[in-house]
Amino acid sequence: MAFATENLRTVAVVGHGAAGKTTLVEQLLAKAKMIGAPGSVEKGTTVSDYDPQEKTVLHSLRAAVAHCDHNGTRIHLIDTPGYPDFIGQAIGALDAVETVAVVVNAANGIELVTRRMMDWAKARNLCRMIVVNKIDHEHIDLPGLLQELREAFGHEVLPINLPAENGKRVIDCFDHDDGTADFLSVAEIHRKLIEQVVEVDDAAMEKYLEQGSVDPTTLHEPLEKALREGHIIPVCFTSARTGAGVQDLLDVMARHLPNPAEGNPPLLIKGEGAQAQAFRAVPDPSRHVIAHVFKVVNDPYVGKIGVFRVHQGRIGKDSQLFVGDSKKPFKVSHPMLLQGKDMVEVPQLVPGDIGAVAKVEEIVFDCVLHDSHEEDFVRMKPLDFPRPMYGLAVEPKRRGDEGRISEVMSKIAAEDPTLAIEHDVHQNETVLRGLSELHLRSVLERMNSLYKLEVATRPPRVPYRETINAQAEGHARHKKQTGGAGQFGEVYLRVEPMGRGQGFEFVDQVKGGVIPYNFIPAVEKGVREVLASGYVAGYPLQDIRVVVYDGKHHPVDSKEVAFVAAGRKAMLDALPKARPIVLEPIVNIEIVVPDAVMGDITGDLSSRRGQVTGTDNLAGGMMVVKGVVPLSELDGYAGRLKAITQGQGSYSMELSHYEAVPPNVQAQLANEFKSRRKEAEED
Repeated sequence: MAFATENLRTVAVVGHGAAGKTTLVEQLLAKAKMIGAPGSVEKGTTVSDYDPQEKTVLHSLRAAVAHCDHNGTRIHLIDTPGYPDFIGQAIGALDAVETVAVVVNAANGIELVTRRMMDWAKARNLCRMIVVNKIDHEHIDLPGLLQELREAFGHEVLPINLPAENGKRVIDCFDHDDGTADFLSVAEIHRKLIEQVVEVDDAAMEKYLEQGSVDPTTLHEPLEKALREGHIIPVCFTSARTGAGVQDLLDVMARHLPNPAEGNPPLLIKGEGAQAQAFRAVPDPSRHVIAHVFKVVNDPYVGKIGVFRVHQGRIGKDSQLFVGDSKKPFKVSHPMLLQGKDMVEVPQLVPGDIGAVAKVEEIVFDCVLHDSHEEDFVRMKPLDFPRPMYGLAVEPKRRGDEGRISEVMSKIAAEDPTLAIEHDVHQNETVLRGLSELHLRSVLERMNSLYKLEVATRPPRVPYRETINAQAEGHARHKKQTGGAGQFGEVYLRVEPMGRGQGFEFVDQVKGGVIPYNFIPAVEKGVREVLASGYVAGYPLQDIRVVVYDGKHHPVDSKEVAFVAAGRKAMLDALPKARPIVLEPIVNIEIVVPDAVMGDITGDLSSRRGQVTGTDNLAGGMMVVKGVVPLSELDGYAGRLKAITQGQGSYSMELSHYEAVPPNVQAQLANEFKSRRKEAEED
């Protein structure tokens, strides 16, 4: 059955882990008769958690798309992971919906991801609603939780229904002003809801003031406007376990949530850099197609699947679409809807639909699909994903997998915006970065199960560097006679320290042609070989100027290879006289923690040779601690922070500068380098 845009709703179901999101989606699908009976997370029979890995760990790892039809309305649902380790999938879903339904565990109250998702949804200008789940749980304080929600997120938070009969059912408070609820007065909540809604509409407000009441069925437009402006955040009560309130939640979604033509427009921009301007997509099927890819799946059997939200135009069978700024279109063979792992082919997708296409290799996360070059350079305003900070150096366990590891990791990283792959040429290691140890362990298990690729892991090496503290001179003569033409080159050079972060400078001050100009690059090549291999501890040298000022050549025996060798030897002659030292990376760190543990955090930072440079207060009893700390001291910090904050802390860091390591650390690194070099010589 085809649905027009005005009969579509799009909802991201988000919230902290174990709030019951996946079970709630099962109940919604069952109440709408899309499935025969609700599946079970424990039994691995849910529509959303279809991946074998999810069935093993008993919680969502990736966002899953489903849909249900209710009273002439199609509701697109995106079930998202709730644990902070996998939050990237939940954030990515925000650009596909008009409304974010934040599910709160009635037994646990407001948790870390509850606050974060409310903030992220507000920042993306999305409508928000709160679903208080598990109202059948024992020893819960629903009145206290509702008050806590209002204190955390404002007076805009109002229940649109209330539990009754000890949580066995709920009473609609928007259409009705009578009935007995488990707490609060239905009539009082009805009055507050109506007053909150009419505040955004002058005509409705005037009518309410004149008559003392207003027919709720006439308030769809004011309610939709209040939702768009964040003037009301409705609260629904449910029990996904018993099904209480789920039918009512379906009714709220179908009747009251904005359709794609009513919701706030997507945050699209057109152009590059300073020329980029806001671009408005019109939810009109007769216009050019604009669709945004918010999820990518690389399936070894099906191929690449791009999951997208249509914002403008109509996508049908044989539609020709461009990916981003590509000049070559691809043909949509089969437009599809998703129901968990199942793909349902449909004749067309219209604005507001969440669809998918398969086997289009050019599709990448966050790209825009369009059918006209007039929409080239249109993209979504970037989402604020947490930076992947936890790293593991990876290498294949089996010989012969060296070529596959990059390909497989690239496919996995293409699915997750909070994964990053780094290759350090100096350390000769590949580092996979994610949000936590649990996050990366899940990724490595996926690589093994899907692609049969096993890897060995270890902590990444710290990117130490070396430099010099004094000016010094070096000299070397390279002379080799092997019969016939020989090799000859002689170089005099001077090394000088430069300021931190200035890199390397090679200066040619040779006069009189004592070293012909065509051999100067060879001297520099020899110098750079030493810079790359290091001197004290085997780390690259930086912040150094090398001045070549004299030398000798032979008209027959001088060759490029001779001056490469002479340049290298002259550098090795100069370095021990220039007081070489080892530098360590110092990072700026920002740590977001509950204010109650700020003292523990600052103390822990000091114990890591760090310094606190400032603090800022945030909403909800959180604080930002800013500081600088040596990167080498942050090994294992993610686990330590999690332990101190009971999982509520997060941190980000960026390179600040390099500083000299303490003498004892330099001695240790130098001894390790000597040992490695000795072992290599013996081999």
